[in-house]
Amino acid sequence: MKKLLILGMSASLFATLALANGEALYKKCIVCHGPDGGKTPPGHNKIIKGLSKDEIVSSLKGYKDGSYGGKLKGLMLGQVKPLSDDDINAIADFIGE
Repeated sequence: MKKLLILGMSASLFATLALANGEALYKKCIVCHGPDGGKTPPGHNKIIKGLSKDEIVSSLKGYKDGSYGGKLKGLMLGQVKPLSDDDINAIADFIGE
């Protein structure tokens, strides 16, 4: 029973840390996407608010590997290139639905 309690508390702590990390990482996105993802970025017609976590992860990984994006693909590549998979997942956990 003690092990289950410790395991549950550890999982909760890691989830909280991931969300906090996602919030910190998302701060550089606010300029174009807004604090809640509801702002239309310059040159785009798609907002990220309402996207699922999977859609956000897929888009960010696509920008990173060059398989996704339109005319601002280069700008986004510069933003996502330094992100690890864990960082991308943390951002998606923070802003995705």
